[in-house]
Amino acid sequence: MPIQENSSPLPQGLLTDDALPLYAQVAARLWADVSAGGARAGDRLPSERTLATRYGVSRVTMRAALTDLAARGMVESAAARGWFVAQPTAFSAPSGAPDVPGTGARTVEGFADYAAKHGLTTRSRVLQSTVRPATVAEAETLRVGPGTALFEMRRLRFLDDLVVVVEHNRVPLTLCPALTETDFTEASLYATLRSAEPVQLPRVADYSVEARQPDTTERELLEITDATPVLVAHQLAFNQDGRPLELTLAVYRGDRYHFRASITS
Repeated sequence: MPIQENSSPLPQGLLTDDALPLYAQVAARLWADVSAGGARAGDRLPSERTLATRYGVSRVTMRAALTDLAARGMVESAAARGWFVAQPTAFSAPSGAPDVPGTGARTVEGFADYAAKHGLTTRSRVLQSTVRPATVAEAETLRVGPGTALFEMRRLRFLDDLVVVVEHNRVPLTLCPALTETDFTEASLYATLRSAEPVQLPRVADYSVEARQPDTTERELLEITDATPVLVAHQLAFNQDGRPLELTLAVYRGDRYHFRASITS
């Protein structure tokens, strides 16, 4: 099976508060290498043991990475035969994701998508918008070189004039140079990505959420004056080619956020 042979082991101790679990980083790296190697549907992957050695992780972590890719329809397993690249049609988005107009494809739902679907008005206050070099941790997660130009943005977001979330977004600038020229007080990040050239469709995402108490800045921005907790969501969105597209850290007011998911086996 064609696969890049220059993959290096993942550095240990790389995970930070805004990074994904190790298995998710391995899954992103593996799929990027598979794509770069020109793999086609039906191609067989190396054994789990070989892949674990190649990426410098345990077989348990590698199995979790492969299972993650399988859940997103990118690879599939066959009893006693190993892992294979899945048919492209198997690549699908989470249940409930909106359609991409004119394509019939499904994509990850963003904040503005949710608001439009439920008839809510949305606005944003941009706290920071800049282009800067990617850190080593960000580069590993987004599968770019350290120092690659990232578009970084922090926004305070409102639904029907009620503050809901502080968002921190990072996108490799080469995927959508127009990001630097867009007014995100009104514009949708995902809509901007979908209109890029070439088009960038946030097709699937790895997502995790945890509860904690807000820090002083979060209390002020989210207008929290009591014991209300915040829900911290980490998301890595992948485009239609399985490439990491956008990394988000979102801090929601706990009393204004509801997470719902469909779980399938």
